[in-house]
Amino acid sequence: MAAANLKALARYSDSLSHVYLEYAVIEQEDHSIAAFTPDGKITLPAANLSSVVLGPGTRITHAAVKVLADCGALITWTGSEGLLFYASGQSKTRLSQGVELQARFWADPALHLLVVRRMYGYRFTETLPTHLTLQQIRGKEGVRVRETYQQLAKEYGVMWNGRRYDRNSWDESDPINKALSAANAALYAIVLAGLHSLGYSPSLGFVHTGKQLSFVYDVADLVKTETSLPAAFEAAAGGAEKVESRARRILRDRCCHERLQDRLTKAVPALFAAKAEDIVQATNNEVASLWDGKGTVSGGRLHGGDDS
Repeated sequence: MAAANLKALARYSDSLSHVYLEYAVIEQEDHSIAAFTPDGKITLPAANLSSVVLGPGTRITHAAVKVLADCGALITWTGSEGLLFYASGQSKTRLSQGVELQARFWADPALHLLVVRRMYGYRFTETLPTHLTLQQIRGKEGVRVRETYQQLAKEYGVMWNGRRYDRNSWDESDPINKALSAANAALYAIVLAGLHSLGYSPSLGFVHTGKQLSFVYDVADLVKTETSLPAAFEAAAGGAEKVESRARRILRDRCCHERLQDRLTKAVPALFAAKAEDIVQATNNEVASLWDGKGTVSGGRLHGGDDS
């Protein structure tokens, strides 16, 4: 897509959160897309979607993929109910400042721990003692999360026996664990779209490490208490029938109410003490910048003349 058109794209913070589709054929329709399902046609506003999550039985045309790519909507391919992640496309970011800053904090042990502390403070509004190690912080986090599960179970009247599920025995899971997996998977898609849009790597995590989506899990944890966790418990309170799809619908409404995407565009840069506008703004439409040892110089031109 031409660089001159990038400013015309909807911002991630202004987009709708996500749409999940199973057993559908997705095709281009004018300047947007449409999904043809057993229940009929669904017209989707491509320009206002942050992510399209494709489950089993979906087919998408080349033209539809191009429309979504031009609009900056992230496409992800998942297993049934969004439980397994298979692959994703690329969102509209064209800049590298975000991932360069993220890599700097990730590689420096002191800065790495600083990000972990900021994450904890964002989630629990609590200042941690300076002497705590990463392992001790994880322990405190685990206690707070278990308390959250118990509080939500009491609030919604849901039987809670712990976070237990087996991907190979999905049907044997209880409703609340199914709802949690479905809501979390949808939340991960929203966060992944946001990280791509803001120009960060989903792989360079700070609490979670070693996975392709480690940073996605880190950022999702910042907002689970207000989004996917209560959505799952509310869905489970309504019974076992179609609990996964009900959890995703409730999550979608909660993300809108909590202005999730707007929050993420502020929260993620704040982890690295950077302003959101410094990360996402274009650099005078330059093709790229070149590193010269002390800073950067403009790209898109030959630096080999007599004055070099």
